[in-house]
Formats: sequence, C-alpha cells, structure tokens
Amino acid sequence: MSGQGTISRPVRQRQSRRRRRRVRLDEHLPVDHTLIRVYRIGAGLIGLVLLVFGILGLVNQIGVFDTGSHTTAGLNTNGALSVLSICVGVLLFIGMLIGKNFASTLNMILGVLFILSGFVNLALIDSSFNPLNFRIQNVLFSFVVGLLLMFFGMYGRVSGSLPHDNPYWRARHPRQVEDERRDRAAAEQRAAHAHRAVTSQNRQGAHRTAG
Repeated sequence: MSGQGTISRPVRQRQSRRRRRRVRLDEHLPVDHTLIRVYRIGAGLIGLVLLVFGILGLVNQIGVFDTGSHTTAGLNTNGALSVLSICVGVLLFIGMLIGKNFASTLNMILGVLFILSGFVNLALIDSSFNPLNFRIQNVLFSFVVGLLLMFFGMYGRVSGSLPHDNPYWRARHPRQVEDERRDRAAAEQRAAHAHRAVTSQNRQGAHRTAG
C-alpha cells in the first residue's frame, strides 16, 4: 500500500503542475506580445466590419425575417441578420479588449461557427425557410470571415512547428523546456570556466613577461 502511495503521489503532482501550467499560460504572455496583438487585431477588425454591416441593416429598417432583395454593402440582409451581426461584432470587441487566450479561443470558435453557418444557409437558400435572407454572396462572405477568424485565432498556437520560445510550445513540452534550460545553464558554465581559464593563462603569461 505504501509503495502504491509513493508511486501515485508524484504522478498526481505532475498532473497538478501540468494543469496549473495550462491555466497560467497567459502569465507567460507579456501585454505587448506579438501573439496577443494578432488575436486582438483580428477580433477588432472583423468585429468592426460586422458592427458596421449590422448597423447599416438596421438603419434601412428592413423587416426582421424579410426575405426580399434588400442589400447592405452588396450582401443580402434583414433585421434578424443585422441584429445577429451586431451581437457577434460586440462579442469580438469584448474579445479584443480581454485579449490573450480568450481572444484566441473566441476567434477560433466563432470562425468554426461562421463556416458551419455558411454550409447550413447554403442548403437553405432555395428553400421556403431562409430566416437570415442568405444569398450566395452571404455564404461566401461567411466562409471568408470564418477562415479569417480561424487564422487569427490559431496563429502561433496551433502548429506542429512552433518555435521553442513560443509560450504555447513551452506549456505543452515542459520536459523539453527543462532540458533546454539545463543545457543552456551547462553551456553558460562551460563558457564561464573557459573564460576564467583564458584570463588565468593571460595573467600568468603577463607575470612571466614581467619577471
């Protein structure tokens, strides 16, 4: 029993450390980190486009579920689509203000939802049930926005070749990070020893010359 306890305790400690490392990942991202700027810029730009589109649709006072040929900025719209666009735009602005992992995750989730929305509404275009008044241009716009949001959300986070100074890579590979830290420390010690040895030899040579 005692042997099992001593074996399971380190395992639990390692799992706990991994959980804490994942939860505290944001602490390793400085406020001005490049990744944070990408997440925020992506959320802010696309949020602004959706807000403008939604507000223009409401200004035109189109019916909530109107399926006519009303367009805004070249896209079909109605009251429901305008309100939905404004809500998503506000949500993206909130993500821009919060930043860090929240903005990244929000971009990815909304990107997937936009792509799914494109496929769903593509099937509804020629049906009698088309509540958001989608046309083919709306479907294409939904796909483009979805891909852009996924790109901004995954940038520097989802890749098989992340640089080793990337905070996400470091959080996923704690052993390699520790090994690299030890290697750097050993290399610095060797360099310091070599520097001291060279300095000592120079001093001895200077003393012999002076003698």
